[in-house]
This record gives sequence, structure tokens and C-alpha cells, in this order.
Amino acid sequence: MLLRSTVIFSLACVATARKCSDIIVDVALASRNAVFDLDPLETDEQVTSFYLGLSRSGNNYTEELLKGAELQWQNVQGRYKLATTYCEPDSGPGRAIQIMTHGIGFDRSYWDIPYPYDDHSYVARAVDQHGYSTLTWDRLGVGASSHIADTVNELQIFLEIQALRTLSDLARQGRLGGAAQHAYSKVVHVGHSFGSFMTYSLVNQYPNISQGVILTGFTQVPNYQGLFVLGANFVTADSASLASGLSYPAGYIGSGSKTGIQTSFFSPDDLDTDLLDLAYHRAQPHTAGEILTVSSGGGVTNVFAGPVMILTGRYDVPFCGGDCTVTTAIGDAAPNLLAASAVMFPKASVFNATMPSKAGHGINYGKSHDESYDAMLGFFDSNV
Repeated sequence: MLLRSTVIFSLACVATARKCSDIIVDVALASRNAVFDLDPLETDEQVTSFYLGLSRSGNNYTEELLKGAELQWQNVQGRYKLATTYCEPDSGPGRAIQIMTHGIGFDRSYWDIPYPYDDHSYVARAVDQHGYSTLTWDRLGVGASSHIADTVNELQIFLEIQALRTLSDLARQGRLGGAAQHAYSKVVHVGHSFGSFMTYSLVNQYPNISQGVILTGFTQVPNYQGLFVLGANFVTADSASLASGLSYPAGYIGSGSKTGIQTSFFSPDDLDTDLLDLAYHRAQPHTAGEILTVSSGGGVTNVFAGPVMILTGRYDVPFCGGDCTVTTAIGDAAPNLLAASAVMFPKASVFNATMPSKAGHGINYGKSHDESYDAMLGFFDSNV
């Protein structure tokens, strides 16, 4: 693997107990991707039709599009830029490094929300109060990372898993560049939503890559995806007028309204309208290729033998249909939809299912974020 890192910004944070650096990591990646018989979604009408097909009851739209292609799998490789932020305590490298992967609709700032001040920042809590180092990154296609032109057959979860694998290996070796030159014997992973599916597959494919995982905004119940993709009011990135001002090729998709963001990510009792405004103005796009492959590998038994936490808000829409305590979708086989995943981690040293009582899908933006952060950091403190 060839690597080139560029430190574009470094700041010893005033009035905090951490030092952070933004690092662009240039990597060579390769993956085996699905080939779909689908043109890039260039109009709002095409986006709507795509999600109507995806959410149709009894219809496997992914398989339908895959079967229509002459070649169903292909090897993808190239050089890509990954935008990252590395933080460590003022006193030096932390007890372990937490690598965090955001979900659809966000960029790496999801983990370091500057409102008000650092109150909603998971990074600040992890570094300043619990002594961890952290690495957040923009997934491929998002923010300051490479914007891939082929939004159907190149930008898929398989390639992004390899990006996460590469960052994990570099962090362990102390080769991220810039200020991130400490080799970590303990590397743990945190995901949200799409990032949780990436993390799930990562530790299943490479079980020694992590000493612990937390999957947030996650269950393995696929019944409610239609509520999310239709409720979010997805349109082309151009129509969404993403406030980031970044340019995206045809085929990128974003939420078309603040109402769509609220429906998808917030529960009624956990809503702060200022945070909703911030989430809307920081919204990021995704692609059809990501959506079509998000569940790949997410429904198989995981061989990971370390500690596992699933933390999902009770009122999560995409993974619980708005209430994770309603278990009819799993035949009442577990006390809630999160706990149903216990059987999928038969080798886990610890399995913990935590359901914040007021949270929706976008946990970090909710008023009840403290409950989630305390549970997550307490889990790592006790088990890593």
C-alpha cells in the first residue's frame, strides 16, 4: 500500500485538554464491488423512483438491479484522499485510539459537534474526560474526502470498508502522518448507521483489527428502511442545495428539506430546533451505490471475539420503525430489537445492548446525548 499524508491544519486547542490536527491521508484502495444495471440518478424524479423501488414491500430491488447487469462483480482500485482529524490529550497519546465512522447525511463533524461549545462533542468527552485519542474521518464521497464520479458501481460499502481498514492499520502502526505518529496497541471502533454496518463487516472480515466496537444507530432488522428513505425526502445533491457549498458530480443524493432531516434523525421529545438547523446546514450527500450495498455482510454471524455494544435510540426510525421496544418483526424473540443481535455475536467477550430512552436515529444531535456518551465511554473504560 502506498501512502502520502498531508497535515493541513494543526491547533493546540485553547481551554481544552486536547490537541487536534486535520490530516489528509492519500491511500491506494482495492475492493470487489457489485455491478448494478442502473444509470446515475441525475434528476429528482429519478431519485424518487429509485427509493420507491427500494422501499416497495416484498421487492428485492438490489437483487433486481444486480441481475440486470451482464457482469455482476468487478474489481475496483484507485488512489483516494481521506480527510481525517486526529486528537489526543494534551499530555500525549491516549490509552487507546477510537476510530469513528459517521453515517449517511453527515460528515466527520458528527462526532465533534460544536454546539453549544463542546457540549455535544463526543470527541471532547472521549479525549478531555476519558483520556482517549480519536480519529474521525469523512467517508469516501463526503466532505473533504475524494468525491468519486461513479456513484453506482465504484462508491459502495465494499470500497469504504477497505478505507476504514487502511486507516485502522495506519493508526495502529503510527503512520497516519503529521501529529499522529504514535503506534497504538489498542484500537477500537465506533460507527453510526452506515458507519456501523461498515464497522460490523470490518471486524467480521478482520477480527484482530479492533479491541472493541460500539455500533450506534444500528439493528439487524431490515423491515423499516422504507420509512427512512421516503421520510428523508431525498433529492439530487444540487436540488438539496447542500450548505457546505462543495461540488458533487451527478448521482449524489441529499435530503431536500429540514423536515426530511427531522423525520429521519430526531425523535419528538429529543428535538432541539437549533441542533436541527445545524444538522440541516451540515448535511452531506450519499450515493445509490452505497444504499444498494449498505446491508451487504450485515446479516451474517460475526466472528469478532472482543467486546461489543449496540447503542440505538428507542425512537430510531430506520432501524426500529420508531420504537425499538416493539418486537413483532422478530417474533418477540428478544426484549427489544437491539438485543436480538446478541445471537449474531456468539464469540463476543461482552455483549451490551443499550437503548437511550428518548433518542432517535441521530443520537449525537439529540438533547439526550449525555446518556449515550456516558454509556459508550463507560463501556470502553470497563472493557478495553
